[in-house]
Amino acid sequence: QVQLVESGGGLVQAGGSLRLSCATSGRTFSTYAMGWFRQAPGKEREFVAAISRNGGTYYVDSVKARFTIYRDNAKNTVYLQMNSQKPEDTPVYYCAGSMNSFPRGYYSYSQGAEYDDWGQGTQVTGSS
Repeated sequence: QVQLVESGGGLVQAGGSLRLSCATSGRTFSTYAMGWFRQAPGKEREFVAAISRNGGTYYVDSVKARFTIYRDNAKNTVYLQMNSQKPEDTPVYYCAGSMNSFPRGYYSYSQGAEYDDWGQGTQVTGSS
């Protein structure tokens, strides 16, 4: 059974940094494309970042140059390093995995429907 478990959420000050982790099991991780999404209360789920099987990365414009997604295939884990936190960066973050081919590049990676498996989410909370 496939499992994705996020961790690393918590309290972060504006301008601060936080690193999220997503550990996976039940799949051959190196064949899995991974994505991060986030959802604030009352809002739709939003694409944040994705990393392909080959390490190619994709980001929504609002986090470019502030967030970095990377993977460690030896640890079956994908990370999201979040720097220069803004108030809008503090919803629940979900990681997702997919065996799909993503034929349309960024558009495909940004669509939640392209992902097969999801974690339970980790909360990021801003503090003043």
